[in-house]
Amino acid sequence: MTGSTPENKAVPSQPPVKHVPESGLPAKPPKRNNYAFACAILASMTSILLGYDIGVMSGAMIYIKRDLNLTDLKIGILAGILNIFSLVGSCAAGRTSDWIGRRYTIVLAGAIFFAGALLMGFATNYAFLMFGRFVAGIGVGYALMIAPVYTAEVSPASSRGFLNSFPEVFINAGIMLGYVSNLAFSNFPLKLGWRFMLGIGAVPSVILALGVLAMPESPRWLVMQGRLGEAKRVLDKTSDSVTESALRLEDIKHAAGIPADCHDDVVQVSRKNSHGEGVWRELLIRPTPAVRRVMIAALGIHFFQQASGIDAVVLFSPRIFKTAGLQSDHQQLLATVAVGVVKTSFILVATFLLDRIGRRPLLLTSVGGMVLSLLTLGTSLTVIDQSPEKKVMWAVVLSITTVMTYVATFSIGAGPITWVYSSEIFPLRLRSQGSSMCVVVNRVTSGVISMTFLPMSKGITTGGAFYLFGGIATVAWVFFYTFLPETQGRMLEDMDELFSGFRWRDSKSKPKGNPDKMSSNPEVEIGPNKK
Repeated sequence: MTGSTPENKAVPSQPPVKHVPESGLPAKPPKRNNYAFACAILASMTSILLGYDIGVMSGAMIYIKRDLNLTDLKIGILAGILNIFSLVGSCAAGRTSDWIGRRYTIVLAGAIFFAGALLMGFATNYAFLMFGRFVAGIGVGYALMIAPVYTAEVSPASSRGFLNSFPEVFINAGIMLGYVSNLAFSNFPLKLGWRFMLGIGAVPSVILALGVLAMPESPRWLVMQGRLGEAKRVLDKTSDSVTESALRLEDIKHAAGIPADCHDDVVQVSRKNSHGEGVWRELLIRPTPAVRRVMIAALGIHFFQQASGIDAVVLFSPRIFKTAGLQSDHQQLLATVAVGVVKTSFILVATFLLDRIGRRPLLLTSVGGMVLSLLTLGTSLTVIDQSPEKKVMWAVVLSITTVMTYVATFSIGAGPITWVYSSEIFPLRLRSQGSSMCVVVNRVTSGVISMTFLPMSKGITTGGAFYLFGGIATVAWVFFYTFLPETQGRMLEDMDELFSGFRWRDSKSKPKGNPDKMSSNPEVEIGPNKK
């Protein structure tokens, strides 16, 4: 995830030196670090912005369509275009976070989304509404990229998976808030209801921006700026022990090209290391075999997360329930709130399982459940579609049930693990830009699925669309099974080996090395540090 431990990967011109005795490493799982826990919560709250927008748009589009007399095509574009607009923010966020820091990038994300929410709330026509979504989308792009990066950089090893799953938890919390907002404002006059639904999203962004000011800056970013004294103080607070803090600091210094014996509070760091110069060449043009594999794994997991249709279900739940037989707006919105409750409940369960069961078993179980749910949902909706004159109750009940099981199985694995996995496998110098690329793939895929779902439903029926998503989820399961190694409990010095020559059979064997050591140090630098 960041730099390899100095005793295992020293600077080539020097012999390996062990700076910290192994006997100081904790033998038992440490207690939760409440300071790191609080920092992760505050950073991850930025994900509420995306979740709220997805959730609230699912209901708001019903009333926007009626008020502005829009076609299904325009509504689909309106719903999905925010994902495309977010690319501006996510592409800029990597460089921005390297220049002004992780913390102020989070504040910037909240400020931009605040402006976008107000613009959408005061929109008078379709063009004005699209401009508001463009501004909000930039804020969402910033938030999506920076939340997992910051959380990964302050998390101690013992709770890495738990804390890194928080962004997905808050996406789900935001979706739930959006669904509740739909229900709360659904009885307002037509011209006011949807504007309140969208405009009220400005409130959490203000709370977020103020709360983030109480957070410390990322210790990795501080080291990359040469501010070692500040970084050490933050690491002492966010690590499980003084020994782990020293190990983490030494690893980050190694990745930043700072000598291990340098203990000054402030040092000079080259522009290349402090501002991410040359990163794109290392990622895309001349990657090491391990970095290439990391890129394929990270981008692949983000693509399949969205290509399996989750945002289509979340955005168009009212439309799906209408197809299933629920006729009134209130019934559709109430069932959609139930989807939010199920989705949020299971994501909370997943946070406690990530560091106990591991990424790979949870992911494979999750995607397997998604495949079964999607194929069953496609079958039940097809039965309903072929019997328009009578209500097939078993198919209606099965449709509603499988929507719930789909979001539940997604939330137990594919939802949180996507962000956890991609945030922990990139090396330090490549992390910001690598995470930006993951967000780009995630949002482009989501945008395409969201904008094409309604036309696809008309062309191949809603049931046929879910058969397609089920087929994609099946391919995803095969990809995850054959390509993604287990990262839980691994010394990150093993990551190079994992991603250079992983075979699916490797995950059946236990991690190598000292178990105490494996649970205490989450850092690795994949590939050489190019200076």
